[in-house]
Amino acid sequence: MTPAPATADRAAPLLQVRGLTKRFGGLTAVKNLSLDLYGGEIFGLIGPNGSGKSTAMKSIMGIERPTAGDVIFQGENLAGLPAHRIARRGFGMVFQHSRPLNRQTVLENIMVALLPDSLTKVLPDRSLAANARRIAERVGLGPVIGRRPPTLPFADLRRLELAKAIARDPKVVLVDEPFAGLTLAEVATFSNLIRGFRDEGRAVLLVDHNVKSVAALVDRVLAMYLGEEIVTGRADEVMRNETVRHVYLGGAIETSARPEVDFKGKMPILDVQNVSVHYGKAQALDNVSIHVHQGEFVSVVGLNGAGKTTLFNTISGLLPYSGEILRGGQPLRGHSAAHIARHGIVQCPETRELFGEMTVRENLDLGGQHLESGEKAKQLAWLFALFPILKERQGQMAQTLSGGEQQMLAIGRALMMRPDLLILDEPTLGLAPVILEQLSKALEKLRQTTPITVLLGEQNVTFALPHADRVYVLEHARIVWEGDPARFAAEAGADYL
Repeated sequence: MTPAPATADRAAPLLQVRGLTKRFGGLTAVKNLSLDLYGGEIFGLIGPNGSGKSTAMKSIMGIERPTAGDVIFQGENLAGLPAHRIARRGFGMVFQHSRPLNRQTVLENIMVALLPDSLTKVLPDRSLAANARRIAERVGLGPVIGRRPPTLPFADLRRLELAKAIARDPKVVLVDEPFAGLTLAEVATFSNLIRGFRDEGRAVLLVDHNVKSVAALVDRVLAMYLGEEIVTGRADEVMRNETVRHVYLGGAIETSARPEVDFKGKMPILDVQNVSVHYGKAQALDNVSIHVHQGEFVSVVGLNGAGKTTLFNTISGLLPYSGEILRGGQPLRGHSAAHIARHGIVQCPETRELFGEMTVRENLDLGGQHLESGEKAKQLAWLFALFPILKERQGQMAQTLSGGEQQMLAIGRALMMRPDLLILDEPTLGLAPVILEQLSKALEKLRQTTPITVLLGEQNVTFALPHADRVYVLEHARIVWEGDPARFAAEAGADYL
């Protein structure tokens, strides 16, 4: 384990985590994790989706009861204690999702967090309101102290979570996804607030999908994958680690784009113009524009939380948006998701959404229910040539398939609809290398032998780029780069993490 920086007290870690393990049935979400956290230090946990970061944090805080391991704070093992008892020892947690008391003002919310544990001490304390005001000013809520949470912008709701977390002057602050839904300017502001916690001598444990923002903020970082530590060290060193880059990027980048001139001068089959999307008050897409031509393979790459799924769900008619989305020059606004799918834009979602208690063949028949029997038989024969394993598994329940087989079935069901534009959202998520190779060959066969158009969203750029004619990089709800795959390898690949 890499030692803490010189600014921290190397001799006395404030928090020691040893052998932390958390299982959910047969799934081991966190395996034998160990770390030291020092006062006056910001320590980051990073890793792809499903790597165990948030589970590790919740197990430390007592929100999840660890299966094994120790959480030692100032000589006391807190592992297995409930969260409220751990909080009383000197821990505060900033939750990803705000949970304010909506009928109370900002000031009253902070005062509630300041209330003593004993019910015999709930009588009004003159210093309580003054202390709450001081904390509100500390996190930038002074101007809105009399307002109620439903009237606040999203960034102020996140500030309120920070205020509640530090209300009782904790020695350790755990921060889960602080940058989700924030603009770039707000990320900078929140980074400064968190640095302020460190400057006050607190130990900060930070988890966020926004790897760049984490790397710019932390003193040290631990990279996880499938519940285990890959490496711990300074952020710049960890980002250069070959195993870390392989986990995020997938390996060496190869490209084989068709000339862009093949598509120039033609009307795009899909034209997304200045689209913005909010989840409540959180901004998920910010003025995003992309276009896809008939027969083109376009990859949208970005780390988890960047906005890829939101973009695809918006195109598919599942989310309200500002801006414009055109299909062959005609607006899609006002059309239902079912209408959009029936007219050629079909999404294979990240979550697959298979009917687990139906057979492989029944799932495929649902995709091809609109086809005449002769057309359906022809489409099935073509699909079984693309994914032979599905032919072998026709009578098997979908829920009994392996993860790779389920992914092939999800793609196959989408292809049974004979789409003009196939949207694939994170098809490689959680799959073994041998399955990735099979999927890669199937996509290449689609690209070379059919007129189908594909819009692919991926974190794994070494899977996404070999099939792409053009690439967009989506980062923190914005498109930050566009070009051909070879240019990505030369210009954007080094800065992807």
